[in-house]
Amino acid sequence: MIIRRRLTVGVGILLATLTAGLGSALPAAADETPTTASPKVELVLDVSGSMRTRDIDGKSRMSAAKQAFNEVLDAVPEQVQLGIRTLGADYPGDDRKVGCKDTRQLYPVGPLDRTEAKTAVATLAPTGWTPIGPALLGAADDLEGGDSTRRIVLISDGEDTCGPLDPCEVAREIAARGIHLVIDTLGLVPNAKIRQQLTCIAEATGGTYTAVQHTDELSSRVKQLVDRAAEPVVTPVATKGADSCTDAPELKPGLYTDRAKFAEHRWYKVEVLPGQELRASVSVFADRAVNNDYGMLLRAVTVHGREIVRGAEAGTGRTDAISSGLRYPKAELDDDEQTPETVCLQVANSFSAPASVKTGPGMPVELTIDLVDGPDTASDVAAFGLGHGWWLLGLLTLTGLIVGLLFGWISRWRIAVWRTN
Repeated sequence: MIIRRRLTVGVGILLATLTAGLGSALPAAADETPTTASPKVELVLDVSGSMRTRDIDGKSRMSAAKQAFNEVLDAVPEQVQLGIRTLGADYPGDDRKVGCKDTRQLYPVGPLDRTEAKTAVATLAPTGWTPIGPALLGAADDLEGGDSTRRIVLISDGEDTCGPLDPCEVAREIAARGIHLVIDTLGLVPNAKIRQQLTCIAEATGGTYTAVQHTDELSSRVKQLVDRAAEPVVTPVATKGADSCTDAPELKPGLYTDRAKFAEHRWYKVEVLPGQELRASVSVFADRAVNNDYGMLLRAVTVHGREIVRGAEAGTGRTDAISSGLRYPKAELDDDEQTPETVCLQVANSFSAPASVKTGPGMPVELTIDLVDGPDTASDVAAFGLGHGWWLLGLLTLTGLIVGLLFGWISRWRIAVWRTN
């Protein structure tokens, strides 16, 4: 009897242990949901000697920047991993070679400890040179890894003093890596030359330039840029077009980025099923000085070289981006066979530039591909092949002929009536 009781108690304990173990394990498994990568932002602050100048709300540029940083650090969203990098903060000497290496990470990119970050910023004092190019390269390295969105916010009051490493070329090289890193710039001095350099840096990566002359403007703009990094965005996929359709990469519906040199043709291909409509658009960004009068072409071609439809656009130097698009509906088949058609997309541009402008890396290209259900009726203009323009031209010609005949007949009738009377 004692043995039976002990056996019963042992089995009960074992069952209770297993139940507790399963109970604790099941909720954990149920709670496991895929999470998106946290966005990364690095604030890059110019701490060069010129930041001592007292021209922002009666205080020095450095004091205004520190106040703005403290306000920004208080408002950083929890999901954002934030870091801080400085340039010109440590070397006060005249050795150019040493001064142009003066950039360091003040606070590592990661979950934000607001007190620690504020303490680090409080220790800064205007010191040395303005190595913007090396600082941008360092910030790009700080943000490497993972698939999250990345953003650099550069705050500066002067030009880079460490040529020939041009910060604008550095920004283009960073963009050419295909890591989807955006650089936004804020200028503390309303100087045309400074504005030109900071604008070039921003535009090379799809960022923005803002001139600020007050502490509240600086704080508000940096907060806005940090918040923007936390907003969900569609991350474009880096691709590389080929010299011919045969070797072209196959693209699925989505957003893609590439680089195209001046007057270069790049090819991509898309598989379109019967009953689907291909919608494609492309934008080329002139991220450097280009000659006036340029254009771009987007063509849909069969694998045998016959043009299906095209879209084209031209510019005269008044814009930094030029875009075009096309639509191609593929008719449904009577049978059940659903063999896709390979449509070749050709992207071409007629950009040129002065001899002093570097042609590499190529200009940024953004390509959007979408496949939707084709039109149910032939009333859709794309189904008539109006991309070629022939149907529209014929319709307008016929309309003009009919209107002309009616007008002539009415005029003759009125003249006849007048003569009779």
